[in-house]
Amino acid sequence: MTGDFDDRQVMALLARVAARQDAGRRPGDAEAALRQLYDLVGGRLYGVALRVVGNREWAEDVLQETFLGIWRVAGDYSSSLSPPMAWLGLIARSRALDLLRRRASERADAGVELDGVVAETVAGDSADPMDTAQASEQAWAVHECLRKLEARQRELVSLAYFRDLSHSELAARLRLPLGTVKTWVRRALEQLRGCLGGYA
Repeated sequence: MTGDFDDRQVMALLARVAARQDAGRRPGDAEAALRQLYDLVGGRLYGVALRVVGNREWAEDVLQETFLGIWRVAGDYSSSLSPPMAWLGLIARSRALDLLRRRASERADAGVELDGVVAETVAGDSADPMDTAQASEQAWAVHECLRKLEARQRELVSLAYFRDLSHSELAARLRLPLGTVKTWVRRALEQLRGCLGGYA
């Protein structure tokens, strides 16, 4: 996956993917174009996904979903509305946020809400999904706020969010009462919200 390309290459490949249903097209041409597009821009779109989800395995899942989405909606791309990489980046970012929402829903019973806190910091209203400056500032704010937590609170929050552990799994892993874990996580999240609010 290289980053050595220009917009014309990306647009030409999108056009070939979009033309898969045109009469007279060679079978397999659209699939070949999608593979070439993946080789060309996959690394950059993986970077977009990784900045949002913060987990390499999740980012790989997002990348796969992104290219499935590109396969379906390539015909919707219009060069007059957006540069191709901004459009592709927006698809990747949207799939990444979808994944975070799904994972939050899947562990709703745990009551761990840090994903919502982090999602608020990365959601932004930026029209350009390739804007890494804003993402870097947000990541720095999260890092600084986590650093201000007590060591045990920071450990609990990190395990809950980055390892996707439920309250009961945290209690078993750290050999603590379930009620204690719930209280500490709740307090840590309250502190994080207050701290992140200061960076907004």
